[in-house]
Amino acid sequence: MKSFAFAGASSRAIGMFAIPIARRFCDAARIVGVFDVNPHRARLLSEHTTHPPVFDDFDAMLRETKPDCVIVTTVDRFHHEYIIRALEAGCDAITEKPMTIDDEKCRAILDAERRTGRTVTVTFNYRFMPYVTLAKEIIRSGALGQVLNVDFEWMLDRRHGADYFRRWHRRMENSGGLLVHKSTHHFDLVNWWLDDEPERVFAFGARRFYGPTRAERGERCSACDYARTCEFYVDYANDPMLRALYFDAERYDGYFRDRCVFSDEIDIYDTMSVCVRYAGGAQLAYSLVAYSPYEGWRASITGTGGRMELEEIESGPLAGAQPQMIKLFDAQGKLTVREVAAAEGGHGGGDPLLLERLFGGKPMPDPLGHMAGSRAGAMSILIGVGANKSIASGRPVAIADLLGGSNGGIHG
Repeated sequence: MKSFAFAGASSRAIGMFAIPIARRFCDAARIVGVFDVNPHRARLLSEHTTHPPVFDDFDAMLRETKPDCVIVTTVDRFHHEYIIRALEAGCDAITEKPMTIDDEKCRAILDAERRTGRTVTVTFNYRFMPYVTLAKEIIRSGALGQVLNVDFEWMLDRRHGADYFRRWHRRMENSGGLLVHKSTHHFDLVNWWLDDEPERVFAFGARRFYGPTRAERGERCSACDYARTCEFYVDYANDPMLRALYFDAERYDGYFRDRCVFSDEIDIYDTMSVCVRYAGGAQLAYSLVAYSPYEGWRASITGTGGRMELEEIESGPLAGAQPQMIKLFDAQGKLTVREVAAAEGGHGGGDPLLLERLFGGKPMPDPLGHMAGSRAGAMSILIGVGANKSIASGRPVAIADLLGGSNGGIHG
């Protein structure tokens, strides 16, 4: 039986990892310790699972519990600290995306992995969605010929998108902005689909919608004078889980879960466009907005032999209106439609498949390379890191420069 310890008792830690370990995978995995800088949240994770001991010292937890693996689900800016300390203590590490938020921290993780011989796994659950897996299979089959171009548009709606501007993510120093925190998923999908690595990136980005764009604003929704008139008002305090996890924990660390989306402290972008050139010559045109009237994404992949189009609408009047389908056009324009049955579980059915590989305890073949290591984690975040640098400088950025000219020994 494999033992796991937690660095970070976030809602993702509890819902995505801890509860499934305790309930679904208890024959193959066990939780031996929980650490969080907020003791209230750490106790909640313990109480919602098998009551593992709670620690206020991460290194003491490693010494006393000797876990096989540490699951890192802290604020993004601290991922590298706990990953590296886990590796140096002889543990493997599983980290929520993004692996980290900048190139310096990325290089430190890669160096620690090389030095220690331990491994880092990044939980890219989007890879496991049956819909995007079929796209990978189609590309690998050669149906598109050599892929030359990818267009990828992602739209966050005014509920989900706005939420990033309420929480700690709204500060670049915490999350790297949405081009790192959120887009790491999307860049990883393209890297994985193409089986290629990014070479050069250029980007534009701006904060156009959120931030100090209106005078009628307060510190937080739950104490706002404009609650009755603001279309972005939310009442998280009436959600039992959110109240327990955040509102009841405020007295320990002063963290507010419902800050105003029009605060002047927000410094991340809400409008982004990115161009990427890959080592094999393919090009990616990517856009992300965080204030769309509906949520979803569209992608088209065009090659020498044809074109593939994908679309998923997740909110609004068109959500669920059609089955998931992939449109395939051959070089002569003939259309073939491939439908994908709806899958159960979070993230389009991807979460259960990822969790089975992480905690099921049985070796499983991985012919499509669904599982992601530090190399995949690096290549996805460095597109976002490079994009942030490009936005700041107005110049293209080479991925090799962000890696320090060396990627030897990085695990897939």
